[in-house]
Amino acid sequence: MTSHLPVPALVGEALAGALALLLPVVCAGCGAPDADVCEQCRLALAPRVDTRWVDAVGGAVPVCSGLRFEGVTARIVRAVKEEGRTPLARALAPALRAAVAVLEQPDAVLVPLPTSRASFRRRGYRVPDLLARRAGLPVRHLLRAVRRTADQRGLGRDQRRANVAKSMISRDAASLRVIVIDDVVTTGVTLAEAVRALREAGADVVGGATVAATPRRMNGGTRGSVASETHR
Repeated sequence: MTSHLPVPALVGEALAGALALLLPVVCAGCGAPDADVCEQCRLALAPRVDTRWVDAVGGAVPVCSGLRFEGVTARIVRAVKEEGRTPLARALAPALRAAVAVLEQPDAVLVPLPTSRASFRRRGYRVPDLLARRAGLPVRHLLRAVRRTADQRGLGRDQRRANVAKSMISRDAASLRVIVIDDVVTTGVTLAEAVRALREAGADVVGGATVAATPRRMNGGTRGSVASETHR
């Protein structure tokens, strides 16, 4: 199944990529010259998939993440999201592919979390969509934001949950098996909101897949212990 990318998103991504080519080339992971990602940092991006469980309406779902959001990974993700270095998405793509593969759902539809209008205007592209394209993963846009949410940074878990509650809707998802995809999962509340919206639309949400997960709960969480995300 082919994803259809809006023209403004294609233009924004192309402009961001062109700007990156005009800037001095340094490794986004360590600052070494003459490479977007040096060999040592590329090795640090080798997928090491881990799974956490995120509480959601209708039952917890597994969320697989290819990397820990720290060090090299965190710096490269931030370069893609905040510095417009879109070519770096290719270096992160294997982690997303590996996370999806662990869920072993070949018939599932991949649904990216929606990007806020403010973030899209600032960047000119949608990060989950960009990563999915670089990973060769077709997506369907079955989620839509229906209201604005505040910046999640600095909020506690309960505040984050209240911030995103009832902020998404889904249509045309009935009877579909779905995997929700995103760049990074932190506490899980945004991903849980996506699961709620999809399930209310009749989808069977089998899990989530992200490039990375914050390490504080990556190895220590238990089923149902994690309630999602960095600022969209």
